Amino acid sequence: MRPAYTMPMPDTRRFLFLQGPHGPFFHRLGKMLGRAGAEVWRVGFNAGDRAFWFTPSSYIPFRGTPGEWPETFRAIVADKGITDIVLYGDTRPIHAEAVAAARTLGLAVHVFEEGYMRPYWVTYERGGSNGNSRLMELDLAGMKRALEMSDLDVPEPPAHWGDMRHHILYGALYHWFIVARNGDYRNFRRHRELTVTKEGLLYTKRLMLMPFIALDRMLATARIKYGGFPYHLVLMQLDHDANFLNHSPFSRMSEFLEVVIEGFARGAPRHHHLVFKAHPLENGRAPVRRIIRELAAAQGVADRVHYVRGGKLARLLDHARTAVTVNSTAAQQVLWRGIPLKVFGRAVYAKPEFVSSQPLPEFFAQPARPDSRAYKDYRRFLLETSQVPGGFYSARGRRQLLRQVVDMMLDSEDPYDALRSGRAAPRQPLRIVT
Repeated sequence: MRPAYTMPMPDTRRFLFLQGPHGPFFHRLGKMLGRAGAEVWRVGFNAGDRAFWFTPSSYIPFRGTPGEWPETFRAIVADKGITDIVLYGDTRPIHAEAVAAARTLGLAVHVFEEGYMRPYWVTYERGGSNGNSRLMELDLAGMKRALEMSDLDVPEPPAHWGDMRHHILYGALYHWFIVARNGDYRNFRRHRELTVTKEGLLYTKRLMLMPFIALDRMLATARIKYGGFPYHLVLMQLDHDANFLNHSPFSRMSEFLEVVIEGFARGAPRHHHLVFKAHPLENGRAPVRRIIRELAAAQGVADRVHYVRGGKLARLLDHARTAVTVNSTAAQQVLWRGIPLKVFGRAVYAKPEFVSSQPLPEFFAQPARPDSRAYKDYRRFLLETSQVPGGFYSARGRRQLLRQVVDMMLDSEDPYDALRSGRAAPRQPLRIVT
């Protein structure tokens, strides 16, 4: 097991921020750390990074080539006496290289990610997230032993995404700055294969079409709700999602869709249907709807396959027989309801106690149910450790998040070891943020 960062902290902590979620969260976090007595610096790789960091004196532009980044990172660490690095997602190349160097230099690595128990929680871990999380190495028995050190009454997660409009807006603004104001960062290379201009246009188009998308979603959901047929739910992800690309056997969502539709055609009873639930941020960069239609027709099940564009997952889960995903965090809601789940990729929740190991046709025909008691222990462990109430994108969500996460970052122990040692910080009760 990779050891957690537990070395004694120096008197003055010096934090180096890399890329963060779209919007001003990293700036607000840096200001709060500064008030706590830490020194804070931010490396920006493009005009979008610069636009949301409002303290020019602590901003360090990186204008070099990707090949120059590892040496530049080490030089910044040495020059500023950096003790900690902070980043959002750990798999994009600039972050993966920084994390690898930070480990050799003995730095603390603070990783933020969308909540494993989203939407009203954010994930905060040390060292790595998703497939690189310490959760991948922790078993249920160890989690239950740690929980014996706590008697916290954990709230139930509500099934609603509160920050979606803010998320889309900040995404559009971020990409606009890169398209229109990126002249000082000519060597910038994205970690995604789509061009910045194309992605910016897709975000803008998505924002403008939201009323029409909502109508299409309502009609599709109504057809399923009032159809009276049993159905299996597929939780889709984005083609460029880092968790999907780095921790799954697929390189494209179309490959996953083909496997699922073939398994459904071979194993599901003939009166069952298959429902594909698109990711809430699906922007049309891949023609997934057309791909699903063509694959379903080829397998002779076109009349039993449906596609829903985003929306509230809870409404579809209420009557689902099973759920299938690569490694979407939305699967936590599936397990919370005790619905059988099939997973294809590496995921922090992919524990043998509550994720099916059956071949897909057999799973559709006669799914094994998860151990709901074991999942409740797992969920409680997450909500007492790495899941912090709040959000990145709305002002109210950021305020709630900052009330707890700064103290967690300044702690010498990571959230998992803090619980196991009986030193976990007290948690505030959940407040709904919109």
